[in-house]
Amino acid sequence: MKPPLSQETINSRLDHLLEVEFTFTDTGPPADSIARLPRREQEFLLDLVARVASTNLEIGHRVALLGVRALSAMDERMVEAWALHATDTYDRVGLRPALQAIEEIERFEQLDRVRRSGALLEETAGMLLPFLQGLSGRPLRLEEGEAAWTDSETIYLPPAFARLPTRGDNLLLYKVTAAYLWSQVRFGTFRADLAAFCSEKPGNNRFLALFVTAERLRLEACLARELPGLHRQMGQLAAVAGEGRLPDAWQSAAERLRQPGATVGDSMTVASEADHLEPLTTCYQGELRPEAVAAALAERTVKEKALFRIALKEMLEEQQERRTDAAPDAARRFDAVTPDADRDKLEFELLLDDKPIAPPDHVRQLAKSILLDFGQIPPDYLHPAGDGEYDPRDYRDEGRDPDDVWQGTYHEEGAFHYNEWDYRRQHYRKNWCVVREIDVPAGEGGYREQVLQQYAGLVRHLRKTFEAMRDEDRTLTRQAEGDDVDLDALVETLADVRTGAEMSDRVYTRLHRSERNIAAAFLVDMSGSTKGWINDAERESLVLLAESLQTLGDRFAIYGFSGMTRKRCEIFRVKTFDEHYDAEVQARIAGIGPKDYTRMGFAIRHVSRILAETAARTRLLVVLSDGKPDDYSDYRGEYGIEDTRRAFIEARRAGIHPYCITIDREGPDYLPHMVGPAAYTVVDDVRRLPLRVADIYRRLTL
Repeated sequence: MKPPLSQETINSRLDHLLEVEFTFTDTGPPADSIARLPRREQEFLLDLVARVASTNLEIGHRVALLGVRALSAMDERMVEAWALHATDTYDRVGLRPALQAIEEIERFEQLDRVRRSGALLEETAGMLLPFLQGLSGRPLRLEEGEAAWTDSETIYLPPAFARLPTRGDNLLLYKVTAAYLWSQVRFGTFRADLAAFCSEKPGNNRFLALFVTAERLRLEACLARELPGLHRQMGQLAAVAGEGRLPDAWQSAAERLRQPGATVGDSMTVASEADHLEPLTTCYQGELRPEAVAAALAERTVKEKALFRIALKEMLEEQQERRTDAAPDAARRFDAVTPDADRDKLEFELLLDDKPIAPPDHVRQLAKSILLDFGQIPPDYLHPAGDGEYDPRDYRDEGRDPDDVWQGTYHEEGAFHYNEWDYRRQHYRKNWCVVREIDVPAGEGGYREQVLQQYAGLVRHLRKTFEAMRDEDRTLTRQAEGDDVDLDALVETLADVRTGAEMSDRVYTRLHRSERNIAAAFLVDMSGSTKGWINDAERESLVLLAESLQTLGDRFAIYGFSGMTRKRCEIFRVKTFDEHYDAEVQARIAGIGPKDYTRMGFAIRHVSRILAETAARTRLLVVLSDGKPDDYSDYRGEYGIEDTRRAFIEARRAGIHPYCITIDREGPDYLPHMVGPAAYTVVDDVRRLPLRVADIYRRLTL
């Protein structure tokens, strides 16, 4: 792999790329030349070009050629966003789309107007996805599309909403639109074959528009019963969008469709009889695409039928194993009873030989998806699969091995994604690091006992010290009332009286028992360079520390980290906050071993996120490392140090107190800048690490 370009090389190549820009004619520089700009704007553009060129020289060249034009259309803040949007695009999908993004100045200018009062999906998706996952029915995915619609498995939303006057209204529009599209799946819009029905109708586009209106009236009534708060928000948005009350011509149909027992069939009937009515639209209804829904349904029903029949076969075999008689089970049959009164409840009762049977959770979830499509479990789904009829591997989503990250696009599936700071472009690389959590395999048995025996004297000392911390009373000075006189405060008060100043009444001391409310996360370097004594010292340190913290009662977690390039960033679970320090955790500590490289920023961000979600008055992040950040790719040197520094800054902004313990004797050269002048300790002898870690923790939490 080629080493990263130095800044000097980038600058020299940038000078060459800009030769055309500064080649003057007899009449002077061209009208769109950087040379015609005022000095301050010249410096701004050239600095921006250098930052972009540090990622890709060709993109930097295009920014140089189009920068004046962009600066005439937008302010400097948006010109910077335009250029960095191209680098983000390059990071995600490559050079060609990035160059296309650079050319779309007008589109980016329009997006700027959207940003001022509108809402962006990329800023809203983090809120929308948990909201959708919390709704009942089939779990739905969320993706960006050119319009709002759903194929019954994925909800597509446009990249920006700017239809309403304020950003708050447009953010709410995202939520309401997503909920409305969910309601189409949840309340049976797609139980009818809309594609076939529309094709049979003359003027099928008009029929589809009438059906969308009728179905919206039915679904709004369903939402009013299921989610009344959301239904009120829908009404508020409709009013803001200027969509007034329902026309009188639709009132009779609306009354019919708002009945609790109304189905999609009633909406189709109303649409068929509504030639005299005009279709209506609202800001949150999106589009209906029957062909896409039919394609998704066809693929899903084949898979779900096979999985359901395979599950019934497994349940039947399990029942047979429990039977004490040898009676044949050929005559045994399954039935599913669905309440006809309200099929929208997604309830069913599974019967085996007319007796209720409790299906496993995964079967119940599968049945709910089938009920969404059909309103019942079809009879042909209730026959257990025959021997050899299906190969379960063709239908089940197989779990992936975390070590299999290099195959296909697996590194994007089910992983955490974190930004990474690129100091050269002074901008984050968006979702750059792909992070997976992995359990540390159990190590040698009896390791904890070996360590406790080796450090028996130190263990006794640490336990005594930490017990004293737990029971420690603190003396509060300068109190208005208390148990004793504060001599320092009294002397100052008497001096004030002599000079004619007002006398303070805060001249007492009071004992106060402090209640510890601390959550500490320990992040351990598991890079290849820790092999040998360093790894042994880290493991011994963690055992001694864990034993001490058990005495103290502080909540703590332990994670390891390593990586190889941005696509394989690994967090190793040793102990989570919810786990007890038991034999399993002790075995994981023994299993800590050297892995790959020291890409550090992603690990700090990931564990900081875990800490931020932990309720505690004080949150402490302690990093144990043997050296400066480093990785196989371009992470070494200043790049890695600056990204790690930025990750520590982000942690502090989240209310977390970071601290770094290292055995790198060169640590004082870079740690004051990377962590902070008072946030690190260098242990110059690796053999002293177990002795120092617990003592450092004690000092940090006093």
